[in-house]
Amino acid sequence: MTETHVEWRDWGPDAFAEAAETDRPVLLALTATWCDGCHEMDAKTYGEPRIAANINESFVPIRVDVDRWPRVRERYNMGGFPSTVFLTPDGELLTGAGYLGPDGMRQVLESVRDRWSEDGDAAGRVPRALAGDLPPSGEVTEAIEEHLAGQLDVQFDAEHAGWGDDAKFPLPRTIEFALKRERSQALRTLDAISTNLRDDVAGGFFRYAGTRDWNDVHHEKPIDANAALTRAFANAYLHTGDAAYEEIAREAVGFLTDDLWTGIGVGGSIGPGEGRAYYARDADGRAERTAPRRDHTVLAGGNALAADALLTYAAYTDDDHAREYAERILGTLERELVDASTGEVTRYLAEEPGGETDVLEDLARVIAVFTRAQGVLGEGIDVAQTVADRAIETLFVDGSFLDGPRGGAGLLDHPFRPLDTNVEVATALLDLGVATGTDRYVDVAHETAAAFAGATDRYGVQLASYGSLTARLCHGTPAVFVGTEPGTDLHRAAWRVADHGKVVVANAHREEVPTPIAPDAGTAIVAVSADHSDPVETPDELLNAVSAMR
Repeated sequence: MTETHVEWRDWGPDAFAEAAETDRPVLLALTATWCDGCHEMDAKTYGEPRIAANINESFVPIRVDVDRWPRVRERYNMGGFPSTVFLTPDGELLTGAGYLGPDGMRQVLESVRDRWSEDGDAAGRVPRALAGDLPPSGEVTEAIEEHLAGQLDVQFDAEHAGWGDDAKFPLPRTIEFALKRERSQALRTLDAISTNLRDDVAGGFFRYAGTRDWNDVHHEKPIDANAALTRAFANAYLHTGDAAYEEIAREAVGFLTDDLWTGIGVGGSIGPGEGRAYYARDADGRAERTAPRRDHTVLAGGNALAADALLTYAAYTDDDHAREYAERILGTLERELVDASTGEVTRYLAEEPGGETDVLEDLARVIAVFTRAQGVLGEGIDVAQTVADRAIETLFVDGSFLDGPRGGAGLLDHPFRPLDTNVEVATALLDLGVATGTDRYVDVAHETAAAFAGATDRYGVQLASYGSLTARLCHGTPAVFVGTEPGTDLHRAAWRVADHGKVVVANAHREEVPTPIAPDAGTAIVAVSADHSDPVETPDELLNAVSAMR
């Protein structure tokens, strides 16, 4: 980030202890390397000497990278970044805003200082989501999928594609939900993303568009969006056979493994260069790109998501490049960020591993990618099980998952149960339970889904993945247990079954691979819940068995 005159502290108990000892409120700045407004605020606001002196004298300033500290981000985000948040020494919320220019910051500093002088700690509050109330539970039924499928139509923008009538975010999980239910909507949205959010010069996908018609593009390229969209385009190719989607997915794989590649994993993001515009003008008036900002932090969850996308693309196309880089990411995760004996996952790797451990998002994505690795590469299920066991033992409380261990500075000791991440971990556990025949994982996935079912009528397309999860819990998950090494015709055919929600297990004939069904070597068996096919030996027989099970 840009140098400022503010004497920033790191997030942690020491900063909050200092605030308590000196009777000063905390100024929390939530920033990101890719965030253009964050850099501008550093230069124009925090770089102003008198403002910085005011902050240093009357507040304890803490700066947090939201990618490295996602749980802080979720508790204090003011609707975007930068977020400027004022807290009591206990971490309770006083007030907050987004971007503040010099004049706005002066006014807010004075207002907060006066309020603190009058009311002190009593002015703070705990957001309702952190009050500890359990979400409204209910029964997992087909009605959940039906409601969310209906929301696809209600919220679809028939004129411009995508969902909603304001800013357009890619929503790759919603696209994947729509691929099986409203395919034309999914494909029209992918086409709009390709036209408006794909960088056809430098590669990769931009973060979002600020208007309904996909204009006012925000040119950051974070790992999560790029990985998830790579998988979405690959899945569109699986369902349609359209080479155009395969080509876009292939280009996206290149971006992940080239532009975002750090040498050991995929970096956190690429943001626009200095200034608000992605393009600058040279002395002769010609347009040229500004130098991008790169975040080389290797995030555990982001890299697991990237490896999942690479494995998905490799499974559909036999692409050795995607497979190789997925294996390299998995190796980095195992060596640096995942404790194979305990299942503990560390948030990120920079100069060395750092940040929180056992963030729910990271655990969910690690479980998912190592389960997929068993299907594509023929190994990984043991890591998935170890991490899954830890997630359940440490974060599964009262029927759903907390976003991380309770404890830490600020409001990190308050329970938070994010629905989207609970869906993500429940989906990963369901995949693992189907692959291994472990009822415990399936039962926890079902219980987690039920924990949020009482509020289904409030959910829109942004939570479409909840519909995918509950549909599979109600109807079963197609699974193919392949008794061959990866790369055989039978194995390839299993992955080309046109259902991106299926589970594939390679090497299922081996004793060391735990599966509910163990086919003989050279055969495969298709299963949905308790029903399963006879062993098949050829790709055609496999496809016929899949059709018969539907």
